[in-house]
Amino acid sequence: MKLPPVVVYTVLRLLAFLVPFGLLMLIPIMREYYWLTAIFAALIGFSLSLLFLRRPLSDVSASVAARRARPAQTVDTRPDEDIEDDAVDASRRGEASGER
Repeated sequence: MKLPPVVVYTVLRLLAFLVPFGLLMLIPIMREYYWLTAIFAALIGFSLSLLFLRRPLSDVSASVAARRARPAQTVDTRPDEDIEDDAVDASRRGEASGER
C-alpha cells in the first residue's frame, strides 16, 4: 500500500522537528529553556526540510495540482424549484402506487 504524498511529507516534516528537539532536550541547559529549544528545533527542522525534502514537496504539489485539474463531479445545474418539483412529483407517484 502506497501512502499519499501529503502523509509522507507531513510525517517527514514532523520528524525533522521532533528529532532535533529530542536531541536538544538531552542538553541540561536546554531543558530549562524549553521554549528556546523549540525555536532552535524549528529552525533546524526548517533547514532540513529545505535541503532534503524537495522531492516529497514536489510530489505533494503534483498531487494537489492533479486533484485541482480533475473535472468537478457532475452537479445538477437546474434551478432549485425544478429539483423540488421533481421530488414532490416522485413522492406523489409513490403515494399513488401505494408505496410508503
